[in-house]
Amino acid sequence: MSAPSDPAVASHPPAGAAAAAASSSSGLTFKLHPLVIVNVSDHHTRVKAQAACSGDGTSAAPGQPPRVFGCVIGVQRGRTVEIFNSFELVLDPVSGTLDRAFLEKKQELYKKVFPDFYVLGWYSTGSDVQDTDMQIHKALMDVNESPVYLLLNPAINLSQKDLPVTIHESELHVIDGSPQLIFVRANYTIETVEAERISVDHVAHLKPSDGGSAATQLAAHLTGIHSAIKMLNSRVRVIHQYLVSMQKGDMPLDNSLLRQVSSLVRRLPAMESQKFQDDFLMEYNDTLLMTYLAMFTNCSSTMNELVEKFNTTYERSTARRGGRGAFM
Repeated sequence: MSAPSDPAVASHPPAGAAAAAASSSSGLTFKLHPLVIVNVSDHHTRVKAQAACSGDGTSAAPGQPPRVFGCVIGVQRGRTVEIFNSFELVLDPVSGTLDRAFLEKKQELYKKVFPDFYVLGWYSTGSDVQDTDMQIHKALMDVNESPVYLLLNPAINLSQKDLPVTIHESELHVIDGSPQLIFVRANYTIETVEAERISVDHVAHLKPSDGGSAATQLAAHLTGIHSAIKMLNSRVRVIHQYLVSMQKGDMPLDNSLLRQVSSLVRRLPAMESQKFQDDFLMEYNDTLLMTYLAMFTNCSSTMNELVEKFNTTYERSTARRGGRGAFM
């Protein structure tokens, strides 16, 4: 590979070449794993914290968070692209060139651990695609002829319910009579494995950095359980309504769906068994016992404080009159 003075990077794209079109027409299916989102978010947080501590604002405009760059790796099976992991890239903020030696070393290290993974594209942070992004995109075309571009928006928007992550592909469009590469947005779905689900759940239940109490953690935990039960109840109600409609003849009979429902029902634990009743009553009684013990402890503590205050007051009054000792 060539040195950082890559002609693809050095040449500036025409104005508007990096503008993102509405949607992709490649027909590829993208699956994104949560580990990639966590890695990009962690990369951005570390760089932002380091920039704030050092007071270095050369990597971003005043008032703007610094941008971070990296590669996304995974596999492509047919028309399905699955992004599993990512690693950071070293980029010269002045010339906008990539550190090729660092990129090649990272590729070799990841190939030893994940031999089936290869570089699918790159990632960055920002609210929207920038014109300079096409330079980095072209520079990675010698690694992957059609790289993908993952963009994470680090800005916090409480009214937004979707993930602040977009995936873009590059397509050749004719603009003003000349062919130009532009970014087009592609749809994606979140794909998880068991280890990722456990990790994400652990991160979601970490103690808040503002010193939240145990009661706050318990309330958040119970709220999550309540939401999960509420969602499960709504899904079961939908299945029940569909089965009732099928039984009445309002819906056509679907044997394949009935087999899936039957398999799902068999996977649920038996709620009417004697063992469940015994275990449930034991847990229920233990919970009530702990509640009563906590109540008695609070009452005893309050009573002790009251007795101590009474003794202190009584000792002072009797000391002035020369009377008897404390009440207790």
